[in-house]
Amino acid sequence: MALELEQSTRPAAFDASVIAEGNTLPVDGLYVHVPFCFHKCHYCDFYSITRQTPERMARFVDLVLREAEAWTSRRPELATAGAIRTVFFGGGTPSLLPAGEMARLIGGLRERLDFSGVGEFTVECNPATVDAAYLGGLRAAGVDRLSFGAQSFNPADLRVLERHHDPEDVPRSLEFARSAGFRRLNLDLIYGVPGQSLADWDHSLRQGLACGTGHVSAYLLTYEANTPIAVKKRLGQLVAAEESLELEMLAYTRSQLAEFGLPAYEISNFAQPGQECGHNVMYWRGGSYLGLGPSAASHVHGWRWKNRGHLGEWERAVEAGTLPIAEGELLSAARRQAEKAYLGVRTTAGVAWADIGPYGRERFEPVLARLVRAGLVLMDEGGFRLTEAGVKVSDGVGSELLTAAEVAAR
Repeated sequence: MALELEQSTRPAAFDASVIAEGNTLPVDGLYVHVPFCFHKCHYCDFYSITRQTPERMARFVDLVLREAEAWTSRRPELATAGAIRTVFFGGGTPSLLPAGEMARLIGGLRERLDFSGVGEFTVECNPATVDAAYLGGLRAAGVDRLSFGAQSFNPADLRVLERHHDPEDVPRSLEFARSAGFRRLNLDLIYGVPGQSLADWDHSLRQGLACGTGHVSAYLLTYEANTPIAVKKRLGQLVAAEESLELEMLAYTRSQLAEFGLPAYEISNFAQPGQECGHNVMYWRGGSYLGLGPSAASHVHGWRWKNRGHLGEWERAVEAGTLPIAEGELLSAARRQAEKAYLGVRTTAGVAWADIGPYGRERFEPVLARLVRAGLVLMDEGGFRLTEAGVKVSDGVGSELLTAAEVAAR
């Protein structure tokens, strides 16, 4: 069920009281979208802007804090319930915020929202934008996990991806982080880059492993619509990797990282036991989270909405004292079950029947039986999960589950 037209088109009319079960707005996670970048990478489709000024970044911090206040004025329990377990600053490049503004942002959020239950606080960093003093400030502010966008240790790959850092910036940044007291560190890597061979990927992966982080995210390059790299592909200015090579890289990544002590816990995420990203696990399990900042998404017990995706529009909405929501919907019970299955099946643990209820089990068992016969899914009394063959076609399996839920709900 979509929000009423008045609510979905005019944020000023959005009634926060409807986004709750009962009389409270419990959220497991908080996400803050920092939209600033010094360069727009050619593969990225997350909202970001370049050529920002110190004044614009200071204003951004002011308005994120005002957005948080707008929520707590409507839902006071956000400031007292202690339900928030994870915090994640993404972007953009959060580490582009000047140290003073970052400290003001974190301190201001702590004053407005209840962080007493937070057990994981992640900030994304670009390896070329941090030094020891900056990371020391993050650690002092309570951040305990950093995610570095390395993407590749091959200069040729970095040029294709339009990444403006050098491979040696990555271990240097990690050393700064460890000196500042960080023990939970992630590296993002990308495979399937045009022109990248399996040997190139092996080199990049081994260089990443040599950095000794307890978590690695290894993503297949995707060509999101209207990104510069997708346009180049369409114009024939680059040639995408063959699907057979992508699958070979995926299998190689899973085996090598497992051998190194970082088994997969989701198709693109690998960690030593206890080093998993709790914030992302919350997403995959269908948890509730509040998003602040332009284009930030939120989900609270079936209500899903997204903030205005342009910095100026978001600024004007917050300055007007309204919630800067562009669109939202109330998911049906069937859709919630389908999305839990779609996201959960990507995890190594898979989907527990208890998480989708007896009706969900009834809805999915026919299609799952077919997927079991095809060797793509394992199913037992506890739930279901992908086989190694299923991992290779995980998007297709997820689509089958979504379609089954839609058909059953008609």
